[in-house]
Amino acid sequence: MGKRNYLLIFILTVGVFGILNTEMGVIGLLPSLAERFEVSVTEAGLLVSVFALGIAVSGPIMPLLFSGLDRKKVMLLVLAVFVAGNIVSLLTTNFTVLLIARIIPALFHPIYCSLAFTVAASSVSEEEAPKAVSKVFIGVSAGMVAGVPIASFIDSAVSYEMAMAFFGVVNVLVFIATLFFVSSMPVQERLSYGMQFSVLKKPMLWISIVTVILLNSSVFGVYSYISEYLRTVTHMSPNTISLTLFLFGGANMIGNIVAGRLLARSAAQSVIAFPLLLAAVYIVLFFTGPFAVPMAVTTVFWGILAGGIMANINQYLIASSAPEAPDFANGLFISACNVGTTVGAAIGGLFISQMGTPYVLWVGVLSVIVGMVTILLRHYMVAPARRLAGQ
Repeated sequence: MGKRNYLLIFILTVGVFGILNTEMGVIGLLPSLAERFEVSVTEAGLLVSVFALGIAVSGPIMPLLFSGLDRKKVMLLVLAVFVAGNIVSLLTTNFTVLLIARIIPALFHPIYCSLAFTVAASSVSEEEAPKAVSKVFIGVSAGMVAGVPIASFIDSAVSYEMAMAFFGVVNVLVFIATLFFVSSMPVQERLSYGMQFSVLKKPMLWISIVTVILLNSSVFGVYSYISEYLRTVTHMSPNTISLTLFLFGGANMIGNIVAGRLLARSAAQSVIAFPLLLAAVYIVLFFTGPFAVPMAVTTVFWGILAGGIMANINQYLIASSAPEAPDFANGLFISACNVGTTVGAAIGGLFISQMGTPYVLWVGVLSVIVGMVTILLRHYMVAPARRLAGQ
């Protein structure tokens, strides 16, 4: 890649970090938000769940609506909406206004992330596309994992206002960098909405969507309750739990780098091997649960697979199923991930209430097993096309 491409991908990576940071970082501020707005922590949690719901609803629609416009202008628009939402969130004293200031950016969230993946992939050769996309996913992982402790630290060390301002500052910096360092990116071949919607007729796309939902369920069905698992099963102290989760987050970023190289070299083999490795990790986690050191070590391997590699594989599955409509496909990817997260967390909670905390890991195992079936089905659907291309 040339220097200009490196700069573009760096800006996109920081951009998705800012977007995801705005989404997830609020988790670390919920106690302060509840106190400031005089609501319960459960009510404050709406700031997270409503944001996620907005993404799930707008995921397939908004990227499609903006798919024919200059991509630089669209990215600037989304960043401007996020900056405005950050400012309102910082200044308002009304909880309803705060909710609205979260919902509106959530509707625009899939546009930026979808464009980031599309632009990164199109800025390099087809062979190098998985590596370029994997670099953008580093920003996704950092936003999802690092945003919470960073915001929580600023809140406790300085103030709630500075923590909220941090979200805005990142988005402002990306807006400025995009404005001055990203070239205009008009869409060369504008696809009609009907043509993009037509990809929904492809059975392989639907199998890919179901696979992404299952794989995301397998991870977030467990990750949503991992702190409780480490506390009650492994009997870790709060500080040790924080360190373990930090290691998990760092492993996510390593996984992104590994995933890009694996998908660029042997995509089909990597996709098939992934669920087998993830299931094996869950089984090891189940039996090493009471032991802190083996649990922490296995969590690192889980982080490499569950965070970095899975996210890249999920995006690859859907994007490669509808390459003729990349923006729409990436929007579907974002929605499928959010649906999987919601379903996994719900099933994980059900397992805990019915069987106990240790058995939440079997949500991961069962989802992966079903996901393996859909992956194999997809693989055999793609195989004839591959053979034809080889001829």
